Amino acid sequence: MSRLFGTDGVRARANSEQMSARSSLELAQAAAVVLGFDQVPGGERPKAVIAHDSRVSGEFIGAAIMAGLASSGVDVYDAGMLPTPAAAYLVADLEADFGVMISASHNPFYDNGIKFLARGGKKLPDAVEDRIETLFRSQDFRFPDGGQVGKISRFSDAEDRYVTHLLSTLPGRLSLDGLNIVVDCANGAASGCSPDAFRIAGARVHVVAAEPNGTNINDGVGSTHLEGLQAKVKELGADLGIAHDGDADRCLAVDERGEVVDGDTIMSVLALARRDAGKLKDNTLVATVMTNLGMEKYLESEGVKMVRTKVGDRYVLEAMNDNGYTLGGEQSGHVIMSDYATTGDGILTGLHLAAEVSRTGLSLSTLSHRFERAPQTMINVPNVDKTATGTCEPVQNAIKAVEDELGKDGRVLLRPSGTEPLVRVMVEGPDQETVDRHAARLADVVAKELALVTAP
Repeated sequence: MSRLFGTDGVRARANSEQMSARSSLELAQAAAVVLGFDQVPGGERPKAVIAHDSRVSGEFIGAAIMAGLASSGVDVYDAGMLPTPAAAYLVADLEADFGVMISASHNPFYDNGIKFLARGGKKLPDAVEDRIETLFRSQDFRFPDGGQVGKISRFSDAEDRYVTHLLSTLPGRLSLDGLNIVVDCANGAASGCSPDAFRIAGARVHVVAAEPNGTNINDGVGSTHLEGLQAKVKELGADLGIAHDGDADRCLAVDERGEVVDGDTIMSVLALARRDAGKLKDNTLVATVMTNLGMEKYLESEGVKMVRTKVGDRYVLEAMNDNGYTLGGEQSGHVIMSDYATTGDGILTGLHLAAEVSRTGLSLSTLSHRFERAPQTMINVPNVDKTATGTCEPVQNAIKAVEDELGKDGRVLLRPSGTEPLVRVMVEGPDQETVDRHAARLADVVAKELALVTAP
C-alpha cells in the first residue's frame, strides 16, 4: 500500500478516491485527533485555521474538511481564499492548534491537495503524517455530540492581518514609492492580497492574472509561465515584475529588461542585503544541490557560506531549523525568510526584493548580474531503474570520470525523479560545450545500464 502523504501533503486529481469529499472528511477527522485532541490539555477544544486557493474543487473539499473537523469537536476558523504562507502565519497569529491548506500549488486546476500545518504554522514531520494516515486507515475517530461538536466561524480579517504582517517586515518600513511593478497572481490565491501589499507599500502596481474563475489557476500565467509577465514589463517600462504560483509560496521575478530572475538570483540579492543588515545567521544561505555553482563561488567571495540540501523546500527548512539559519530556498522560487515566515512566501520575497531595488537605487538587472552563472545542462533519462542509480558500478564509474575531468570547475548530479521511472542528469562546468558533452555521455550510460527490462 503506497503512502498517502507525498512530499508536500496529500495531492491528487480532485474528486478521485484520494481527493473525494469522503476521503477529505475522514482525513480531517484523523487530523482532529492527532493534531488536536492529542495535543491540547483535557477539556479544551482545539482550534484550526483553514484556507484554500482558487480551484473550483477547493469549495467542496473545504466544506468536507470543515465538517470533519467540527464533527470531531474542533472549532474551525475559515479564512477563505488565501496563500499557503498566509495560512501558516495565521495559525501562529491566532495561536491555533493546527491549520489546513487546500491547494495543489503550481499544478493544473483539476488537481488539488491537502496540507496540514502544526502549531506555529510549521510543516509536519513524516512521523506525524504517518500517525494521521494510520488513524485515517483505521477509522478510529471521535464522535462527540450535543454541545461538544465544534463551531465554524468566518475569519473575517484574515487577509488584513496577513498583509499587515507582510508590511511590518520591510526594513525601517521602507517605502516602495517610485517603483513601477507588475504583479502576476497566476489567477490564484494571491489575487487579492499581493497587489494590496505592494500598493500599500507605495509602489505603482499593474496587475495581471488576478481574475480567478476556478479553472484558470496557473493556466499559461504565473511563475511557471513567465512570457506574459516579461512582455508586460517591457510594454509598460516597469522597474520589475513579480510572479507567483497558484498558492503564492513561490516568487520569480522579471527585471526591467524583461529577463527572468530565478530563485537562485533572488536568494543571492537577499543574502547580501541581509548580511549587510546583520540578519543573515552565521552569514549562511541554505540552498539545494540544484543551485548554480557560479552563485556559490560568488557568495563565497562575498563572505557568505552556502549549505546545500536535497531538492525540496522541506529539506531546506530542516537545515534552517536545525541550525537557526535565517535564509534559504530553491531555484524554483521557494524562498524562506525564517525571521518572518515558517514556509516559502512569494509575496514576502517579492516585497523584500523590490525593497532592495528601492534601497540601493540600482536596477534589478544590475543587482541580478553580480555573478556569472556556471554553464549547466540537464537531461531527463526516462524508462530506467532509478533505484539503482547509486549502486550501478558503470554509472558510478562514469560519474567519477567526469568529476575527475571537471575538478573544482564543475559538478555532476544524478537525481532520480520522485514520481516517474526517470533520472535527471545535471552537469555544470567551465563552458557550455564541455557540459553538454559530459551530460550526453552520462545520459547514454544511464540509459544503457539502468534500462528497464520489459516483458517480451
